[in-house]
Amino acid sequence: MTDRLDIPREHIDWRTKGLWWPGDPVTLEEFATRRFHLFSGPFTWPLMVLRASALDRNIAALAAFSERHGLPLAPHGKTSMAPALIQRQLAAGAWGVTAATANQVLAYRRFGVRRIILANELLDHVALRWVADELDRDPDFEFLFYADSGEGVAAAAGALADRPNGRPLRVLVERGVPGGRTGCRTREHLLAVARAVVAEPGLELAGVAGYEGPLGDDADAVRAFLRDLGGDAAAITAEHGLERPVLSVGGSAWFDLVAEELGGREDVLPILRSGAYVAHDDGLYRRTTPYRRLPEGPGTLEGALELWARVVSVPEEGLAIAALGRREANHDQGFPIPRALRRADGGTVAATGVEVTGLNDHHAYLRIPPELGVAPGDLVSFGISHPCTAFDRWRVIPVVDDQDTVVDVVATYF
Repeated sequence: MTDRLDIPREHIDWRTKGLWWPGDPVTLEEFATRRFHLFSGPFTWPLMVLRASALDRNIAALAAFSERHGLPLAPHGKTSMAPALIQRQLAAGAWGVTAATANQVLAYRRFGVRRIILANELLDHVALRWVADELDRDPDFEFLFYADSGEGVAAAAGALADRPNGRPLRVLVERGVPGGRTGCRTREHLLAVARAVVAEPGLELAGVAGYEGPLGDDADAVRAFLRDLGGDAAAITAEHGLERPVLSVGGSAWFDLVAEELGGREDVLPILRSGAYVAHDDGLYRRTTPYRRLPEGPGTLEGALELWARVVSVPEEGLAIAALGRREANHDQGFPIPRALRRADGGTVAATGVEVTGLNDHHAYLRIPPELGVAPGDLVSFGISHPCTAFDRWRVIPVVDDQDTVVDVVATYF
């Protein structure tokens, strides 16, 4: 049964960035029912929106991919931290949701998510004990988290010292890569951590996990890493008699190789954790998506996030200044990507040749081909690069259809 999330009742008021709402507060649901048009409604610029058609297409594509390849999907909710979007992913068949921090786990539980993977080590006594209490309170709650050291195992066991009869905390021993972030670097170390987990009565060895992202664009290294993880799962199964250990892996750049190496396996429960697909982008993931290699083609996923900003000055030839800056646009994986220009008369042209060359707090420097004739008052539509650092700049994001009418509004919880 799909989780029905308890989405908090949020409001739009004078504090809502990108909306001009000086009157009484209204709920997001009420605002959406008014079906405002993006270019004539109560909006001010800059503004981030989600394109509904792209959002639906992306969610459906990964749901179909995971089902076709026998890969249960626990999408990384940190991408959006938006319960309305997480609800859509669960409704499309997601097995559960992945978190990166203990605070995200707390948020997911408040939303009502029942299956959570914390794709990180957890050594915080307060958070560990809270998770244990949640497990005892709710028999439908499933929780997995990582350990890569004896210290991590000891921290988890210590949080349960005075709780002899509760449900165990289920641990995934993490495999890492040299020069990467967390995770055991050798099978010998991984097996030692697994033994430490088994020795603690309040813990349960659930399987292994890893993340191939630090390997960059080296497909051979990624494939070798996935095979090492499969060997790790086989080794702990042989040593500890696990029936079907969890094997969790997968960012958003190599889920095709994950499917080739692990999809449909019966000796492990392979759980894919890709998350950026929900919004995709026009930069990082457009360049690295596995659909460049898959038969469905590179256009399978679409950038669903759009930033709209007004040109406020054209101070010299070839330069325009748009009212969009670091406070509104992420830039850790490249500047926003100009998509289109909307003229004052409503006409739209492609932003061919337009490039963002710099950002201040609230201004973007645009290199403009002279033939475009950009003028103050024009609106520019930008795509983004790396959705995981785009959502957190916006507390409320309207969702628009292909006629630019608001059909929904989502809230984020960073």
